[in-house]
Amino acid sequence: MSDENIVPELGEGTRAVRVGLPEPVKHEPTLPGPVFAAHYHLPGDPTGPYAYGRDQNPTWTLLERAIGELEAPGGEQVETLAFASGMAAISAVLFSQLRSGDVLVLPSDGYNVLPLAGEQLRSYGVEVRNAPTGGDAQLDALDGATLLWLETPSNPGLDVCDIRRLCEAAHERDCLVAVDNTLATPLGQRPLELGADFAVASGTKQLTGHGDVLLGYVVGRDAGLMAAVRRWRKIVGAIPGPMEAWLAHRSLATLQLRADRQSTNALAVAEALKGRPEVTGLRYPGLRDDPSHKIASQQMRRFGCVVSFSLPTRARADRFLDALRLVDDATSFGGVRSTAERRGRWGGDAVPEGFIRFSAGAEDTDDLVADVLRALDVATG
Repeated sequence: MSDENIVPELGEGTRAVRVGLPEPVKHEPTLPGPVFAAHYHLPGDPTGPYAYGRDQNPTWTLLERAIGELEAPGGEQVETLAFASGMAAISAVLFSQLRSGDVLVLPSDGYNVLPLAGEQLRSYGVEVRNAPTGGDAQLDALDGATLLWLETPSNPGLDVCDIRRLCEAAHERDCLVAVDNTLATPLGQRPLELGADFAVASGTKQLTGHGDVLLGYVVGRDAGLMAAVRRWRKIVGAIPGPMEAWLAHRSLATLQLRADRQSTNALAVAEALKGRPEVTGLRYPGLRDDPSHKIASQQMRRFGCVVSFSLPTRARADRFLDALRLVDDATSFGGVRSTAERRGRWGGDAVPEGFIRFSAGAEDTDDLVADVLRALDVATG
């Protein structure tokens, strides 16, 4: 092939606004509207892509194609499956790949619903080992393991592990690797490129970014592994609605714009918090002095929208949250409107009572930083 016939890979912003779109048809919308269908016309033998609404939907097809192109660009053949929520996607990988007698390695500092899945798997005869994300500590738990689950950056503590190193070590032991890519998004890091077998995420968060959609997805390149995930989705019926899938696809067009602005805001907030004596335990992978910055800068292209830190007491944290004007006191993260919460109110996370998970939105940077500093002053006063 001559050099002039080689098409360079498109930039991330260009891909984000184009991924998954069908070929243009005269008088048809660029992104077709959601298809609401429980069943389809199906004379004769059940051949073709669409037979029943629990198994497939044209709106899912476009979204799954789009997410696959973001998680594994460059024409690599992958399969993507959309789910009703992030936990539906996580559960599909765990319960489709593990059997009694298998060994699962989980992060001890991951999403606080993950241990519930671990407890259920233990009741089915799966051995579950736990190790923290930081320092690649899960390496020490890999001997005899069947599946290694990584969450990097971890939620809510924002530790980062070396995905490539852990994938290589796991594969040497015939162990599969799944990476929860929720905090990073495919514009922050691409686990499949770093060696993972599965990229899994909650699309509820920054991927869709408007706080109005529950969604999850799994991406993998091995057809056999993904067939088992697809079968699990069929069994439990954890499927997204067509409207949710359409809203998610619509939102991808602004993903790069949102991710860039939110990363900028998160770094600015983190830098401002460094100067406050009442703030301890500040974590953001984009800070040069963050313990995770070195490895994060090697495998991440953006450092995300979440900042974590602690205030001295529960009461101080509550006063801070009450004083914020531009930041909603809400759980979840990744939305265009900044949110923050005292994470300890839920239980399940090994964090201090004054621990704050802060998600930077798309507000003007100066306004957001000023609001945070003013709220800290109010909480202190």
